[in-house]
Amino acid sequence: MTDKRTSRPSSSLPAVLAFLAVLPLLAGCAGERPTAADTVILNARVYTVDAAAPWAEAVAVRDGRILAVGTTKDISRHKGKDTEVIDAAGRLVLPGIADSHVHFVSGSSNLAAVDLAGAKTVEEVQARIRAFVAANPRAEWIQGRGWMYPVFPGDMPDKRILDEIVADRPACMRCADGHSSWVNSKALALAGITRRTEDPEGGRIVRDATGEPTGALLEAAGQLVARLIPEPTAEEKLASVRQGLREAARLGVVRVHGLGGEFEDLALFEKLRDEGALTARLTVAMWVDAPGPTDGDWRAYDEARTRCRDAWLAVDGVKLMLDGVIDSGTGAMLDPYEGQKGNRGELFWAPEDYKKAVAAFNAKGMQVSTHAIGDAAIRLSLDAYEEGQRAAGGPDVRNKIEHAEAIAASDIARFGRLGVIGSFQPLHADPDPAWMDSWIRNVGPERERRAFAWKAVLDGGGRLAFGSDWPVVTLSPWPGIQVAVTRQDLEGRPEGGWLPQHRVTPAEAVHAYTLGGAYAMHREKDEGSIEPGKLADLIMVSQDIFAIDPHRIAETKVLLTMVGGKIVHDAR
Repeated sequence: MTDKRTSRPSSSLPAVLAFLAVLPLLAGCAGERPTAADTVILNARVYTVDAAAPWAEAVAVRDGRILAVGTTKDISRHKGKDTEVIDAAGRLVLPGIADSHVHFVSGSSNLAAVDLAGAKTVEEVQARIRAFVAANPRAEWIQGRGWMYPVFPGDMPDKRILDEIVADRPACMRCADGHSSWVNSKALALAGITRRTEDPEGGRIVRDATGEPTGALLEAAGQLVARLIPEPTAEEKLASVRQGLREAARLGVVRVHGLGGEFEDLALFEKLRDEGALTARLTVAMWVDAPGPTDGDWRAYDEARTRCRDAWLAVDGVKLMLDGVIDSGTGAMLDPYEGQKGNRGELFWAPEDYKKAVAAFNAKGMQVSTHAIGDAAIRLSLDAYEEGQRAAGGPDVRNKIEHAEAIAASDIARFGRLGVIGSFQPLHADPDPAWMDSWIRNVGPERERRAFAWKAVLDGGGRLAFGSDWPVVTLSPWPGIQVAVTRQDLEGRPEGGWLPQHRVTPAEAVHAYTLGGAYAMHREKDEGSIEPGKLADLIMVSQDIFAIDPHRIAETKVLLTMVGGKIVHDAR
């Protein structure tokens, strides 16, 4: 049986690999010298995330895999004349981070745009844009991302605020959640958006009392402007992805689940893989739009899957977008939003089309990852997954619900019962008022009690896989772990935590960022924990997150990142 809390696989393969890995030690007892390692890490505090042996002192690595785990004395016996010896000096060593939800291409591209993440006032937003405009006088478009609704009066930005900073060039600032865009007058004019422009299907042009567009574009309305922005060249994209890989290595991220953009740009990652230049492993899902897969989708998936199914780059499963977000009132809810009579948000799929698509994918053994934020969308996802798993003949397709921010009380236990993975992004629950006020106001007090209910899902037998949703928030896992453990913002508010019954322990958070993520990507036999035979993907960090005040976890720095036995980041 699988232990759902530890995600230990039912397969006997890890045990076999572990036995093979200790054969050199047994041989050493008989007088033969143990196998020399390529690298040994000694004098460490190793948290293995292996429930059978969670702590160790040292690790030996050979040929890209973990050769042995144990005491410093035992592992020292694997030193050969060419072995690299790393003295951890008591520092914490962990499995590398598996981020279960990223948009790697857009996140990488965003590194060269205006970063509005964390800005708490209109003045701060304007100052960041002004500095970027001054530093980029030749940019055709001024682009950025990261603002949140509560920063602006009425929870929505206005073109006039942007016009004050940049009026001579079009400007487009995407919300942190990616579901709303804020543009200036120049961009509205280029797109031909006036008071007579009708709202596009699946989107809304925000207007003032006179019907004039304010510059805020919700959901699909953002495409009216986005389609005019010149696409970066393949060379520019490749350069930004290389920068993104450096960022991932710096932060200790060794595996990501790409859920938007990576499939379309698969050639970039294939080129990097073939060059041996990938320093993080990618599992890539194919995005499928309503009303469901076309013949072309099936062909594209099969062709990509044939080319990409190794430990570095694997096409596996699909991503479906079922609703919007709660902050702007577009997440699909069972009951109307607080104070918004009749507004229950919107489903982007007809329910029967969605269920049919899920069943078709699951029948082929394909995992489905569904963006479902509101309780109505989550319930529909669970209903479809229950039917889809019958089509698959069992739960091992490992369907995921992405975000699951507002789960109806009666649906929480269904995650565990159905084997559905809750793919959460802890930093999305940052209770900083500049981030969360609109969310709380829109759901109202009754639904707020079940906000981001990680612990309830876990206690109900469900599995957690944590991630970032980069570039919605930083790719760094450390602020996310802090919020998951404290349910407070990075300044320690509110006292006692926001809905503290939903916080998790440091060990549970680390598990969700490592072995939980590996399981969610069908990689737990090879990745996610520090065990003999597994891939040598591990990190050494600056402080022991299990021993320090949890309000300092976000300060953690990664001193060393190793992927496949190769050091890809070294800040010792």
